Amino acid sequence: MKILLTGGAGFIGRWVAKHLLSEGHQLWILDDLSNGREENISEFKEHPGFIQFINDSILNETLLEDLFNENHFEICYHLGASINVQDSIDDPRTTFNNDTIGTFYILEQCRKHNTKVIFMSTCMVYDRCNDETGITENHSTKPASPYAGAKVAAENMVLSYYHTYGLPTVVIRPFNTYGPFQKTGGEGGVVAIFINNHLKGIDLNIYGDGTQTRDLLYVEDCAKFVVSAGFSDAVNGEIVNAGLGKDISINNLASLITGNLMKIKHIEHIHPQSEIQKLLCNSGKATSLLDWKPEVTLEEGIARTKTWIQQGGLL
Repeated sequence: MKILLTGGAGFIGRWVAKHLLSEGHQLWILDDLSNGREENISEFKEHPGFIQFINDSILNETLLEDLFNENHFEICYHLGASINVQDSIDDPRTTFNNDTIGTFYILEQCRKHNTKVIFMSTCMVYDRCNDETGITENHSTKPASPYAGAKVAAENMVLSYYHTYGLPTVVIRPFNTYGPFQKTGGEGGVVAIFINNHLKGIDLNIYGDGTQTRDLLYVEDCAKFVVSAGFSDAVNGEIVNAGLGKDISINNLASLITGNLMKIKHIEHIHPQSEIQKLLCNSGKATSLLDWKPEVTLEEGIARTKTWIQQGGLL
């Protein structure tokens, strides 16, 4: 199939691209490199299915119109977004423009060409979970940051195009994803940052008291989930979660990675109002509709990520 992948030079996008190419599809990647890196997809450049990399923005309507008119995409995986919660608090306009208005521009082109849309949302739209069975798609939302608010607004637009125009769309909400190719600096995920600091002998800094929990999904499992949503009519018009199904406190995660409690430090939270105390995913819907289950344990995923960083995979 002819597929457009926005945000394809990013961390998760890179793995989605790899999976799509391995299945024999023709792939175009659109990414402005505000979060991604062209080096992430350099290994795909000679692949016969890799048609084009476009270094531009989803806010460029003229570009989008030309791309869709020329190529008549059958599927659009829309991962391109501003993804940093703290940045969204400091600069909500940029996040809203990229995540909400940019999604609207994508939807308009997909509507004209009847292109299926897989919209990457986030678990950060959810309210705190106190149920040990985990957060289902029916769990209440609480946009505690402009990032989450922009994603909720975009989700509603995506679903409205399904109900109004019959456009095949699906909203996916992966939980905290980690693994090789994730940045190990300030914009990276907690697992990559902790592993990198541990390997350098640097303290592992935890915001707040560290009792907040996260459900950590290995990136290859996430990519398989993302791709599968594009090829199933069963999820059209639906919201679907994906996670490991187990949560771990940030304190315990740091201990698991470093093994040295003296290297774990607690610091004042920059934006405590955006913190979600407990995130635990219930992926039952993904299992039922997509026959998807995570395969990589947290311990194995951490080991793979550590090996990647040790072999020079620092970003």
